[in-house]
Amino acid sequence: MSDFTHEKLLVIDFGGQYNQLVARRVRECHVYCEIYSYRTPIEQIRQMNPKGIILTGGPDSVYAEGAATCSPELFELGVPVLGLCYGAQLMMQVLGGEVTRAPEREYGKTEVLIDKPSSPLYTGIDSPTVCWMSHNDYIARAAEGFEITAHTRNCPVASAENPAKQLYAIQFHPEVLHTEHGFEMLQHFVLDVCGCSGDWRMDDFADRTIAALKNKIGDGKVLCALSGGVDSSVAAVLLSKAVGKNLTCVFVDHGLLRKNEGDLVEGVFGDNGIYDLNFIRVNAQERFYIKLAGVDEPERKRKIIGEEFIRVFEEEAKKIGRVDYLVQGTIYPDVVESGLGGESVTIKSHHNVGGLPDYVDFKEIIEPLRDLFKDEVRALGLHLGIPEKLIMRQPFPGPGLGIRIIGDITAEKVHMVQEADAIFREEMERAGINKEASQYYAALTNMRSVGVMGDERTYDYAIALRSVNTVDFMTADVTEIPYDVLKTVMTRIINEVEHVNRVFYDITSKPPATIEME
Repeated sequence: MSDFTHEKLLVIDFGGQYNQLVARRVRECHVYCEIYSYRTPIEQIRQMNPKGIILTGGPDSVYAEGAATCSPELFELGVPVLGLCYGAQLMMQVLGGEVTRAPEREYGKTEVLIDKPSSPLYTGIDSPTVCWMSHNDYIARAAEGFEITAHTRNCPVASAENPAKQLYAIQFHPEVLHTEHGFEMLQHFVLDVCGCSGDWRMDDFADRTIAALKNKIGDGKVLCALSGGVDSSVAAVLLSKAVGKNLTCVFVDHGLLRKNEGDLVEGVFGDNGIYDLNFIRVNAQERFYIKLAGVDEPERKRKIIGEEFIRVFEEEAKKIGRVDYLVQGTIYPDVVESGLGGESVTIKSHHNVGGLPDYVDFKEIIEPLRDLFKDEVRALGLHLGIPEKLIMRQPFPGPGLGIRIIGDITAEKVHMVQEADAIFREEMERAGINKEASQYYAALTNMRSVGVMGDERTYDYAIALRSVNTVDFMTADVTEIPYDVLKTVMTRIINEVEHVNRVFYDITSKPPATIEME
């Protein structure tokens, strides 16, 4: 995918829930990596000339009929291979070891006893060490040529290695934070075993990307759908630095943004902004409200918002005239979750990856952030000089407040959730805990109940507050907001936001819940 690195690792995905997290951990070592399905032909893997390969976990038993597998040739490429959980078991089975149902299932934090402290993966790590286990099967017998390097009370082969062939198998998950020294173990594999230099940096990515865009586009005309979010903003700035006034950014304000957000975007990118580009703001709020009238099913709302956005965007594009390229702020998780990078079956309906929109007729799409994770996009944005107030804003879904309003959408409901959300954000900042939480917002439930305000009974809506702490947005824990802060937020929302008479705080983790409300 990327031509911006002289060395990379491959993450081979067997359907594990942590596939993106493994790749992010490698990127944190400043080494570029990509995720590929286990179905990727061995010849294609060989041609990519990776510095190393990591096999992810997976949901199946390696000995089950039809289970995901790999060719023995994968272990004969002459590059280091690290198997994690299912990947470790598969390595053993393919190479002649034995994997069976474990007498006792291991799940959660587990004490691992290191049998070979000199193993390159365990350099500087004391025994015992706490690791995250999640398996029903275990390696009953290591393959020939492998030495057992760690065990647990219930698992005879917690890790094993064949240094001569640079093959390493780990039964636990070093990529999750619950494994105390997991990042160090992965770092040892990436830098010490694979011999990577660890020199993949955002400044180098920016310079190479801008140069590549200049070379590709030349004097072509470029159009960018600027949502005002982090991804599209960083993509727009990259293109502005590459082609200047040959870039036109169309900002469609669909009326589902946070309070004053449209003005913030215009202030950064508009005529009085700091960037050399053409900026068009389309105020289409009423148009979207009409289309969404009476629609309460979440997926329908998403599709209506996405389709109407494209129609508005197309109308503006026709007014501009010649356009050669369309810019999208696609990032790497979009690619993976759209089924193009690994084994993920979660396809998000508002993603548009790998092809032109149905309603737009352009020659080619440019996706300059396609290889980056969200934290890398933020780092790139700060490097490019984009104001921190824009880059470090709370994550915001493409359909906007449309998925933070349960039930049908009206202008009045949008105003209610905008005001409540603004109050919540103000009080989090005032309390100095806004940077402790990874994401926090207010949502409008579809529940109405009786209340008493003054001497009158009311029958009004409830606002739900949500705040989570997370590293990767794949799992999340609730933020422990001090009670006095929550009480202040509740009091202000009840007093300042009309038609709201209750405020709840959602304390559900992810899983079982999601982060967004719908």
